[in-house]
Amino acid sequence: MAKLVMTPGPTNVSARVMAAMQKPVINHRSPTFRKLYKDVVEKTKTVFETEGDIVIFTSSGTGAVEASISNLIRPGDNAVVTSFGEFGNRVGEMVEVYGGTTVKASAPLGDCPRMESLEEAFEKTKEVKALYVIYNETSTGVAFRWLKQAGELASKYGAYFIVDAISNLGGDELPVDKLGVDICIAASQKCLAAPPALGIISLSARVKAEFEKNPPKNFYFNIPRYLKFAEKGETPFTPALPLFYALDEALNVALEEGMQNRIARHKRCAESFYSILGRLGANSFAKEDVRSNTVIPLLYPPGVDDLNFRKTLDEEHDVIIAGGFGEYKGKMFRIGCMGEINEKIVDQTVSAIGKVLGR
Repeated sequence: MAKLVMTPGPTNVSARVMAAMQKPVINHRSPTFRKLYKDVVEKTKTVFETEGDIVIFTSSGTGAVEASISNLIRPGDNAVVTSFGEFGNRVGEMVEVYGGTTVKASAPLGDCPRMESLEEAFEKTKEVKALYVIYNETSTGVAFRWLKQAGELASKYGAYFIVDAISNLGGDELPVDKLGVDICIAASQKCLAAPPALGIISLSARVKAEFEKNPPKNFYFNIPRYLKFAEKGETPFTPALPLFYALDEALNVALEEGMQNRIARHKRCAESFYSILGRLGANSFAKEDVRSNTVIPLLYPPGVDDLNFRKTLDEEHDVIIAGGFGEYKGKMFRIGCMGEINEKIVDQTVSAIGKVLGR
């Protein structure tokens, strides 16, 4: 029996998408690949709701995050970063690696910074090159719900607006161009329901002009190099061809459903998880007004052993979930509510959890 992968990524991939990877390997400098590449880019633009350029890296989502930083941040630049979990902290660390200074807008775990915190960070910093917002903090299941205001704040100070939407793009509202996002970051293995190892970013015309004016010194993740090759429908380095086929099919599935329908489905399933599991004594770790629709973070009822609980779910019920991070390791578990999620999968997951908790 196949496992039900209910982690916050990678997530379940449909047989239809998996079958797409069985297509023959082709020359990545051929007309066939150029058509595939251009098709994938155009479909991705629709999902991102952008007219900007799309770059696809053969990498994890973290690779795409690093690309956004290594191409934009220079020694001495200041970047305001929302810090309310593991992945926000990683962004701050990467900014420092490339010589920038991280100015954190922080919040306790289970919550996220409010606009007052971001405004204070801008006010106390003389010049801000970029604002990095973690839209959906995968480690805590907390979503930042003030993207419009954050974009307006970045614009007010002349900063670039970067959104890490790796764990919720395709499962939550994110009209990139409407919100003025300069770089939006996603990955294949989350709400797009494709296999892992493709990092995806969108670029505004404004940030492209910055790269032309101040060319980055990196190599593999050099965005201007990708854009140059994209003009002829290619990537500068050998892409993961089977994953491109899979992403193409996953995008077809998403667009056939319709993005608004897809987003509504994710929200509906998330509400079911919170409601049903809350009644079983597993309450949301995230505050209600900022809880995620794609990563469900739940606190264990008293007396539940984390490793034994998740092992039993896996071995006896074929349901795989994730544990907590850092100081909440062993105290909470996380469910991925993304991609192929539907009412049947919710029922199967909560039934299994209920049986194990009932012990």
